[in-house]
Amino acid sequence: MTRLSVNINKIATLRNARGGNIPNVLKVAVDCQKFGAQGITVHPRPDERHIRYQDVIDIKPVITSEFNIEGYPSSKFMDLVKEVKPDQVTLVPDPPEALTSSEGWDIIKNLSFLKEVVNDLKQAGIRTSLFLDTDPENIRNAAKTETDRIELYTEPYAGNYSINREKAIEPFVKAAEIAYDEGLQLNAGHDLSLVNLKYFYDNIPGLLEVSIGHALISDALYFGLEKTIQLYLNQLK
Repeated sequence: MTRLSVNINKIATLRNARGGNIPNVLKVAVDCQKFGAQGITVHPRPDERHIRYQDVIDIKPVITSEFNIEGYPSSKFMDLVKEVKPDQVTLVPDPPEALTSSEGWDIIKNLSFLKEVVNDLKQAGIRTSLFLDTDPENIRNAAKTETDRIELYTEPYAGNYSINREKAIEPFVKAAEIAYDEGLQLNAGHDLSLVNLKYFYDNIPGLLEVSIGHALISDALYFGLEKTIQLYLNQLK
């Protein structure tokens, strides 16, 4: 089964734009799992422009679904996740000023650093995932960090889906095969939507989790959150 993990950063963005606590991030997290999502994803950034560090702490005790925290492994981030102990930490190479995740790790360049971070998280009992593109050598070297999973950065697939979906999916199929050969489990995320999710799911066997935020929350403006989550879950059947 492929889990749907809803990234609720955009809910926090809306709340922060006005101040106060509307919409309520904790309620949305609980509602997402009530409506069928099997996971909640957050990505706290140093400037706390959407999800705040306190949100991360507050979300953990109110949800029973899988909790995935994304972020760059700064000392502050590592202290946070080791305190909260989510089910999974997805490590991304975002600099502090990044608007959104826009590339995967250069594993060869960061191998020793990531190996140390992954070991630190494993010692804390936290499953790890590395945010990667489809470069075969990057994936092969990711296995050397002893990470449990990789998350394929799917923006190139989403961007090219409407042009030629068979060509768009090809590097991801190959990447998945290499990951499995290296003993890595597989997640995916970034710009997956109701338009392109089903085709991705159908062509990537063994996919364990998709993390979707921007498109899902945008769709919820039209369909409502409960119906939107059901629409996304239907793409994963």
